[in-house]
Amino acid sequence: MTVHPQRLRLHSRAEFLRRVLRFTLFGVAFLAVSLGIGVLGYHRLAGLGWIDSLFNAAMILTGMGPANAMPSDQAKLFASAYAIFGGAVYPAVTAIILYPLLHRMMVVLHIQAAQSGEDGP
Repeated sequence: MTVHPQRLRLHSRAEFLRRVLRFTLFGVAFLAVSLGIGVLGYHRLAGLGWIDSLFNAAMILTGMGPANAMPSDQAKLFASAYAIFGGAVYPAVTAIILYPLLHRMMVVLHIQAAQSGEDGP
């Protein structure tokens, strides 16, 4: 395996922290939009108040399950689709936030392997 020196550059701490902040803000924004979709859906389709809608959306996104019974088939269909969507949001946000940390760790390990003369896989 050929190691390209330009690909082994470890970014400065300031660059790394900016990247962590950027990815964290993106993850939080994605979570906020996902929560907003749930709040609006529960409010409009299930007829729940804003607080109950927020509570249901948060419970679904965290994997806890719904807190209120859905009064109509339309609300039940939304709740089902939102639950499937919510099951993917948590791991996606986790991956987005952890990506710069894991990437830096892999670069450090790659640099160490290249300096020790190992070829790797």
